[in-house]
Parts: sequence; structure tokens; C-alpha cells
Amino acid sequence: MSEAFERAMAAFEPASLPLAVGFSGGADSTALLAACAARWPGQVIAFHVHHGLQTAADDFERQCAQVCERLGVPLVTHRVDARHASGDSPEDAARRARYQAYAAMAQAVGARPAVSSIALGHHADDQVETLLLALSRGAGLPGLAAMPAHAVRDGLNIHRPLLAVPAADIRSWLAQQQLPWIEDPSNADARYTRNRIRAVLLPALAEAFPQFRATFARSIGHAAQAQQLLGELAAQDLAAVGEPPQIRPLQALSRARQANVLRHWLMQSHGCAPSAAQLDQLLDQVRACTTRGHRIHLKVGAGFAERRGEWLHWYNAPPSLKTSL
Repeated sequence: MSEAFERAMAAFEPASLPLAVGFSGGADSTALLAACAARWPGQVIAFHVHHGLQTAADDFERQCAQVCERLGVPLVTHRVDARHASGDSPEDAARRARYQAYAAMAQAVGARPAVSSIALGHHADDQVETLLLALSRGAGLPGLAAMPAHAVRDGLNIHRPLLAVPAADIRSWLAQQQLPWIEDPSNADARYTRNRIRAVLLPALAEAFPQFRATFARSIGHAAQAQQLLGELAAQDLAAVGEPPQIRPLQALSRARQANVLRHWLMQSHGCAPSAAQLDQLLDQVRACTTRGHRIHLKVGAGFAERRGEWLHWYNAPPSLKTSL
């Protein structure tokens, strides 16, 4: 039952060593930490994020320390305030806090050479949940591509070597190692969408489509490949229209290519992800911009897109008088 886990770990090659492992104490991260420690002895560090959201968080940290001592792996803990703002998703807030903590620990751990790679225990079931969440929100290709096996964030190589491994396979391997893990009580909380997907949809999918993890993974792969092509096209178009984009060359593109290059520009240059409605409004204004006096000033993401002469600009603070002329 654990062949998929062992194949995935045999194929895993991190970008660099030493390697950090995001370690919550749960089954997935415990198995990943144990396998990495066995493969690269003395070159693995456990990063534990103390979210402070549960009364049991201190107990989680203590168990993580016990497991790390048994495996001979140093443990680095970072405490964060993962409470979410009103209107924000608690899951998204916790995830952002977690990635910020990983970057902070990588910079502060003091290892020589420095830690620049971290492995996370996301698995095939997590990948399916991510895809279903994206579908429920009407996401585009970036959302349908779900989680990449490798990404770079805040200068840190993020590896997810277990994306093709079902959760049951990981637990089977872990039971063979006789290592304890934490069952997080929040995983049974039906207020969280992921937990409802896990409890209701995944069993129904398994009954209706027994191979759904593999087939969904293929669709995710197709979406990721298509998104890569769109990214390459956007980079070419941005080089042609300029940065910031000139409105007239932008108008020469089809509406679909305008949308693609504007999304790319906003994200790459400003870290801004416009909503579908905001992008549609912006495209309408770009198309209507045929006179010298046509004004564009629209809310886009957390800031504003506006016309300045022949160019389209974005800002998230009031522009100075000098730049607005």
C-alpha cells in the first residue's frame, strides 16, 4: 500500500541542501520528514509554524519536538498571528502566515549553506481539494492548475514531492515506521470548506470514479501546461506593448490577449490579481480609449488602474502631482 509514497520519495531531488521540511506533526508532514531525514541524514531541518489558533497548539509543538528528537532532526519553531480579518478566509490567512513564517525561518536559521529549499507534505487528496475549491470559485487556469510540484516564493524553493501520493498510502507507510502523528481536531470542523470536501465529496468521487485522483491529476497537468503557454505569450506581448503598457499597441491585440497580458503585467509588476469583473471593465475602457481626453480610472485589485498620456498605469496609493501630469 505504500509503494506510491516510496516511489515519490525516490524520485524527489530538492534544489539544494540543507533541506527544510514544513512540519506540523500531522501524518503527511511526519512521513515526509522521516523519509527525508533517512535519505539525507544531517542535512534536514524541521520548520514548525505555531499558529496560536488552538489551545492544543503548545501540545502540537511538544510532540513535534519529541518526533524530531527521535529522528535526530533539529526543530525550528516560528510563532505567528494567523487570525483572519473580517471578510477574509481563515484558511487563506493561515496559509499566508505559514509561508511568511517559512521564509523568515529560512533566513534566520543560520545554516551554512543557507536553507533555500523546503519540502511540504501536500498529497494527491490535497491536490483534488484544491482543484474542487478552484472550480467552486469559477477560477481560471491558474486556479485549475492547482499546486505546482515546484515553485519559488520569497526566494525559497518550495517542493511538493507527494502530490501523486494518496493520503491513505502515506498513512500506511507511516504506520509501518511506527511513528506517532497528530490528528488535528480542526480537520473535522465542517465550517471549513476543505473539510467538507474531504468528508463528503472525496468519498462520493471514490465511489463513482475510483481512479479520480489520477484522472484529476492529468487535468491539472493539462491546465498547468496551458497556463505556462499563456505566461510565455503574455511575456512576449508585454515586451511588445511596453511596461507600463502603451494603450495603442494594446488595442491592436485581441481582447483575450489583452486580458492575458494585463493579468500578467499586474501580477508580475504589482502583485495584483484583478477580479474577472474588474478586468472586464478595464478591457472595455481600453477599447473605448480612442480620444486624447478619454479618462481611465478604475479600481483594480487593491489599487487603481489609470491612463496617463499614452500609457496605462497602476498604483495603490495616491499618485504624486509630478507623476500624474
